[in-house]
Amino acid sequence: MYFGVFGCVDRLTLYQLLSSGQAVECVDLNVLVFGQRSYIRLTSESVMAKIPFTVKRVASLQCPENKAQAFLWDSVAPGLGLRTTPKGQPGFIFQGQLRGKTVRIAIGSPKVWSIPEAQKQARELQRLIDQGVDPRLHRVEQERENVALALTVAEAWHRYVEERTPHWGERTRYDHRRIASAGGERQARGTKNGRTQPGPLFELLKYRLSELTPEIVEAWAKHHGEARPTYGRLAWRYFKVFLGWCEREPDYEGVTDPKLAKSRKARDAFGKPRAKADTLDRNQLKAWFEAVRAIPNPVIGAYLQALLLTGGRANELLRLTWDDIDLQWKRVALRDKVEGDRVIPLTPYLESLLLALPRRNAFVFSSPDSKTGTIWSPNEAHSAAIGKHGIQGLTLHGLRRSFATVTEWMELPVGVVAQIMGHKPSATAEKHYRQRSVDLLRRHHENIEKWILEEADILKRNIAQAATSDQK
Repeated sequence: MYFGVFGCVDRLTLYQLLSSGQAVECVDLNVLVFGQRSYIRLTSESVMAKIPFTVKRVASLQCPENKAQAFLWDSVAPGLGLRTTPKGQPGFIFQGQLRGKTVRIAIGSPKVWSIPEAQKQARELQRLIDQGVDPRLHRVEQERENVALALTVAEAWHRYVEERTPHWGERTRYDHRRIASAGGERQARGTKNGRTQPGPLFELLKYRLSELTPEIVEAWAKHHGEARPTYGRLAWRYFKVFLGWCEREPDYEGVTDPKLAKSRKARDAFGKPRAKADTLDRNQLKAWFEAVRAIPNPVIGAYLQALLLTGGRANELLRLTWDDIDLQWKRVALRDKVEGDRVIPLTPYLESLLLALPRRNAFVFSSPDSKTGTIWSPNEAHSAAIGKHGIQGLTLHGLRRSFATVTEWMELPVGVVAQIMGHKPSATAEKHYRQRSVDLLRRHHENIEKWILEEADILKRNIAQAATSDQK
């Protein structure tokens, strides 16, 4: 009995076919081919009977309606077969044995794969099996690698930011958005032509992650090291951390070199960061207070004085809300980037400054015109005001440094100043044993405020004004 995709051939049918004069090709004793029809003799030895694949034989394969599927096996490439179903299109497959189990994997349609291409693919799959590798797992891994190689820096960066955002503070989240922004947004202040510029990292986002080379990063670093070194250095530092994250992620591992941004040329392009040393001298306190208190906007004036009197970070005080101020127990809660939250004393002069401010919204240092609800760019008003009094180059962070500097005149414990300013404890005793309460900090903090105001002649003037009021 011979079985074919067009039905079974018994001896009588075989005799009729032979008598019809059709050309018969006898591949072997188990395979007969009549025109475009192949018939295989089903015996215990010939279930996997094989014939050389030709275009006609591949095209003629059909599956009987009473069968779920039909196969044709190639005698040239081990494991190569052609499979079809009653309603489906034929497709090349590979079948082999791995650790005693059958492995079958699809290759593709004969319309796409030529017979030599399918035979070559079958040999490669058989080679993997000979090496003990499962072709199915190898294909999945290969597809994953292909996807990773096609991944752009922008796609990986957005996933990195999304994953790490819950672990970052507000300033870090803002910096990561800013350095990778496309620019072009309308912004009246601090921009050229009223629109923001692209972030330093934006031009690297267009590359595929696998395309990045030290030469590309070095050229990028050279450009931004000349144009805006401080901002570029920040972006470069964040970019190095991002590449390290890529190497630790299974989906991106091995796609790019995590050290490609750490070359000597890239580092030299930005130069060494210079620590800023801007701070107020003791004899400048009077002139500084006169300049700041004369600023037309009282909210900005109060904000700048609060920076000096608390040693707080610029953004900490900028985001201060009325709910953060406890007038009953004289405390102020700040959102610390190091500890999360810290509570400092509400000193007398600072309290008088804050209570005199208008309550426009939830923020203490508010602005009716700002989209954020807080004052905008107070450093411009600060620089303009102190410049008239001969004080140059003092930044908002310089006011924080000034707080730490003036406390040295009072010989206070270092841990007290660090706790008020939100610095990490630097010694074991400070980390694990000395936990000062707000009331203990209050005694030191009020003395700091009193010393600063005395040096600025603020207390004398306040006392004189109070006496004048009483006489009236």
